[in-house]
Amino acid sequence: MKLKHFWNRGFTLIALILGLWLVVDLVSHLVAEIFWFEEVGYLTAFLLRLKTQFILGAIAFLLTATFLLGNLTLAARLKYSSIDSGASLILPNQKTLNPSPPWQEKFQEAVIPKNGVTWRWLLPIVMLLSLILGLMLLYYGQIILGFWHNNINVTAITSTVPSVFKLSSILEQVQDLKSKLPVITTWSQLLLQVGQLLLLVGIILAIASNHQFVLIAIALSLSLFYTLVLSSNWSKFLLYFQPTAFNTIDPLFKNDISFYIFSLPVWELLDFWLRGLFIFALIAVALNYLLSGNSLSEGKFIGFSQQQLRHLYCISCLLMFEMAFHHWLARYQLLYSTRGVTYGASYTDVEVQLRVETALIFLSSAIALLFLWQRLFLSLDKKVIKPITISLGLFIVLAFTGNLLLPRVVQLLIVQPNEISREKPYIERSIAMTRKAFALDNIEVETFNPDNRLNDSDIQQNRLTIDNIRLWDTLPLLKTNQQLQQIRPYYQFIDADIDRYTLKVAQDNLTNNAQNQTANPNSKNQQVLIAPRELNYDSVPTEAKTWINKHLIYTHGYGFTISPVNTVGAGGLPDYFVKDIGTGITDAGTLKTSGENIENSIPIGKPRIYYGEIANTYVMTSTKTKELDYPSGDENVYNIYDGNGGVKIGAWWQQLLFAEYLKDWQMLLTWNFTPETKLLFRRNIIERIQAIAPFLRFDSDPYLVVADANPDKEQDNYLYWIVDAYTTSDRYPYSDPGKYDFNYIRNSVKVVIDAYNGSVNFYIADSQDPIINSWISIFPDLFKPLNTMPVTLKSHIRYPVDLFSTQSERLLTYHMTDTQVFYNREDQWRIPNEIYGDKPRAVEPYYLIMKLPTAESEEFVLLLPFTPIQRNNLIAWMAARSDGQNYGKLLLYQFPKQELIYGPEQIEARINQDPVISQQISLWNRQGSRALQGNLLVIPIEQSLLYVEPLYLEAEQNSLPTLVRAIVVYENRIVMAETLEKALQAIFQPPKSTTPAIIRPVE
Repeated sequence: MKLKHFWNRGFTLIALILGLWLVVDLVSHLVAEIFWFEEVGYLTAFLLRLKTQFILGAIAFLLTATFLLGNLTLAARLKYSSIDSGASLILPNQKTLNPSPPWQEKFQEAVIPKNGVTWRWLLPIVMLLSLILGLMLLYYGQIILGFWHNNINVTAITSTVPSVFKLSSILEQVQDLKSKLPVITTWSQLLLQVGQLLLLVGIILAIASNHQFVLIAIALSLSLFYTLVLSSNWSKFLLYFQPTAFNTIDPLFKNDISFYIFSLPVWELLDFWLRGLFIFALIAVALNYLLSGNSLSEGKFIGFSQQQLRHLYCISCLLMFEMAFHHWLARYQLLYSTRGVTYGASYTDVEVQLRVETALIFLSSAIALLFLWQRLFLSLDKKVIKPITISLGLFIVLAFTGNLLLPRVVQLLIVQPNEISREKPYIERSIAMTRKAFALDNIEVETFNPDNRLNDSDIQQNRLTIDNIRLWDTLPLLKTNQQLQQIRPYYQFIDADIDRYTLKVAQDNLTNNAQNQTANPNSKNQQVLIAPRELNYDSVPTEAKTWINKHLIYTHGYGFTISPVNTVGAGGLPDYFVKDIGTGITDAGTLKTSGENIENSIPIGKPRIYYGEIANTYVMTSTKTKELDYPSGDENVYNIYDGNGGVKIGAWWQQLLFAEYLKDWQMLLTWNFTPETKLLFRRNIIERIQAIAPFLRFDSDPYLVVADANPDKEQDNYLYWIVDAYTTSDRYPYSDPGKYDFNYIRNSVKVVIDAYNGSVNFYIADSQDPIINSWISIFPDLFKPLNTMPVTLKSHIRYPVDLFSTQSERLLTYHMTDTQVFYNREDQWRIPNEIYGDKPRAVEPYYLIMKLPTAESEEFVLLLPFTPIQRNNLIAWMAARSDGQNYGKLLLYQFPKQELIYGPEQIEARINQDPVISQQISLWNRQGSRALQGNLLVIPIEQSLLYVEPLYLEAEQNSLPTLVRAIVVYENRIVMAETLEKALQAIFQPPKSTTPAIIRPVE
């Protein structure tokens, strides 16, 4: 007894310690998050999100636990009791020396066969019900794993409501889990399948051995599961209560699109919740009754009592009403059907499936009412039982034939023989709704008819375009930066971004610039590549990876490079405008510029990067240990952070709090902290903005901007990150998502992050988007109008490549608006290929400074050419505008179909077939180096097309790419020269013949 008492007290003590630890961990996490959101200025938004999650979680847990445990408690009262071991169960006709109370005898009136259910049927029924519960838990387990495997990648944020529990969805979840787990060998798949099988067997055996305890444990687990699911979908509930009308109705049910975007996901969550709730309750209660009274050991179940039947009828009534609700929602799911020739409800869906779903609604409701009647007026008369049996049988037959058999027969015998006539109105719907959802209906379509009259005068008149033709690609520039500008191993250039800057013109170029740019002859727009020099702690030597170095010394990157896209420096290297880190007395810590005009045009200051794309460590600043600022020759220069970022941790309790939050207990042991010490965490800019606004989808390419956006600030830092953010949905009716997990997208927000202070601002870029307007109603302090963005930053916003690529991919098919042409796919387009390096790949969208055919001056545009699906000639090109009032406008220029316009693949073939060019490339490839072909640019100038491709030379070892040639193609002329200017001169200024004329006398 003493030993048992000791173990009980020990178990209680351990439980208390674990509970206290969990509470401390939860509270520390919550308080640390509050401090962080207070630092970034969005505490109100976080508290609203937290309150919503708490309310949803509390409602889900309380209602689920109350309903399930209440039914299990009632079942425990109504179940058959057992007598001492070895005795038989008390049957209705038996007398006992210890008779049960009258109320229990009433409950124990058996109502199904007098002989009961024998072992032959009882065991399979119990195993089947237990198996369904096991599969249900396995299915929900896959959903939980989906939460854990879900990362914050900007291309996979759209959350989908889990499907309701049904046997067919189990296999889908298992396959999805396999795809997420790293497959090393076939043994891993086998192990996964064996583990799932053992889990099912374990659940069945546990229920058979101690069903009451196991069912209560499952009920509590389900309560926690639904708490997690509903609270994690907090954004859907907030949008549900703050909808914004789209002012567009779906063509089938005549609802505003807002119903499908804001309301339908919540109704589906409710459907998911109630389905699992009622199925588990029904099975758990039935198992409680079937396993009561030692039925398994006795080998017989005597039958359900009247009160037990009333209980089962009540739950069955709720389940059938839920089925009716499910089929009501299934009608709207037809708008996302993939059965027909295009996306959305097709002929078969509307004429057959919709009617089946409607019939199932009424049939489910009728069955539910019959169960309710039986619950209120229990009768064992066959005249009452028979309608229930018939209705259930009819429901099963209709559900099977209506969902599987009948639609296939109609599709095969009625639709396919006359598919175009049957599907025409539905094809029209899909085309119209897809174009609207992806904003393709806003594209201005023009005809571009090349006249091939480009001459030297046109070249000079379009000098700004010529001077901004991109010869340097991102990849060779980054390789060169790693060799020439990395300076130290722990610095890294992970990306280079295209942007444009307004540069003041040097005096010796002032006259020429005045001739070519009369708007402002003192400055010119220059397209550049900007690459930030970030600190990558993973590259620090292993011997130097100490706690102090990681969190106190290696705190930030320093500087950037800027180089024009069109010029070449000595030896074929980039012609940097900004580079290096100054080490002299007068320029210590500043970046070197190529001239006074660059220094006056681009603010440099002290370009420290505390927040960036690879800033994945948390750091402590204002400590007794100075931070590494930048290298200076053989030594280092150190600095103390004086920015506004970070959470103060000078007090001991703050250090204790964040030591627990970060699980870094060395914070409590170090002597380096001061009362002014601050903790900077979530320094990765994507993680930072994702934490603030997890309901937005973020672009995959943040870009750095150098601008004097805050003249009043004290710090000498001018670096900002701009990230495009999108509102997306997968619920736009009839909109074909293609290969994406969304079928509606808008670039609604521009996010600006201060690279030094870490401040974050969200600017509304598309005020017409209903989704972002709903979020503005929910979080009014989170967003700012775009016109409040500093002008120096606003001049650098650009049409995002991710959005443009998405729209381009959808346009390949959905530029066809004629149903007959669409059905036959007569005019399908594709994105052409190019030779990059020495391998083919799809052409990527590229930025240009050019004058559009319908524009009056040059502007910054994003461009992509298209070719027909089975041919290589150009069919069209699309441009997205990025400047001023024209920002966001899309233009599509289509070529006449009767004319042959060379496409990128044909130009690449002509380049590689040219004997002079191919011979030179072969020569370079034989001398310990290799020639790499860069991006082939198709450049519209006036009413003509110019093709430009750079050629790089790279050593096989110690790669340092150099730009050695520029290849220009115009009509049937191909020129390869050392510079773009020489190539253009060779085409448009051919040397005049100096051979004297031969004069013959006339006879």
